[in-house]
Amino acid sequence: MAFQREDILLLFDMDGTLTKSRAVIEDEFKTFLYNEVRPRATIGVVGGSDLEKMFEQLNGQEILQKFDYIYPENGLLQYENGVEVGRESISQYLGEEVLQRFINFVLRYLSEITIPIKRGTFIEFRNGMLNVSPIGRNCSVAERKQFFEYDRANYIRQRMIDVLKNEFQDVDLTYSIGGEISFDVFPNGWDKTYCLKHATKGTSFKEIHFFGDKTDPGGNDYEIYMDSRTIGHKVSCPDDTIHQLKELLKI
Repeated sequence: MAFQREDILLLFDMDGTLTKSRAVIEDEFKTFLYNEVRPRATIGVVGGSDLEKMFEQLNGQEILQKFDYIYPENGLLQYENGVEVGRESISQYLGEEVLQRFINFVLRYLSEITIPIKRGTFIEFRNGMLNVSPIGRNCSVAERKQFFEYDRANYIRQRMIDVLKNEFQDVDLTYSIGGEISFDVFPNGWDKTYCLKHATKGTSFKEIHFFGDKTDPGGNDYEIYMDSRTIGHKVSCPDDTIHQLKELLKI
């Protein structure tokens, strides 16, 4: 590939792409990314999680120096070369009345369903979205796996989303299933494509490649994977990401 580093931007999802779900990036992948990939291309990470969760999974604050672009919360927070350059807020956008109506409905709905396990932190408020987890984000790794399999068979998350879509038809919200135990809720257009207007501002990338695992309709990588501004790469796990990067960059 006859590109200079500044010609190509590689944007990565985190869970299932750079790391296993809710796990820490493996040293082998980190070394490959920083020593082999970064000298050849501009790199960025975009995820639904907040910055602290990115720190947890990508080995701390070193990512501020190692990644050219960091987009927590689908890009509602923007970091370039380690410096925050902008942020948006769902609370300001929707207003407190709508937020409370939504949160109250979610909590009431969850109080009336029975699933094999419930733990705690059913709604996580983030700067750019609400993350809803029927089992609760305080579940253990084993409980997470158990819920994921139960959800695959019983569509707990999708059924809840269908109810919410009907109840909140008057609010411009998007619902996106990602990971194993939760789904994200955010204003229309605030999916991962939101980061692209910042990534392309003042730049002249010839190609933008996106790598993600939840690229099917309803997945939280779908919109950016399908966007006309990106070349999408569907991956199955971090090892597959490495394999596809080697092919793309001729490493």
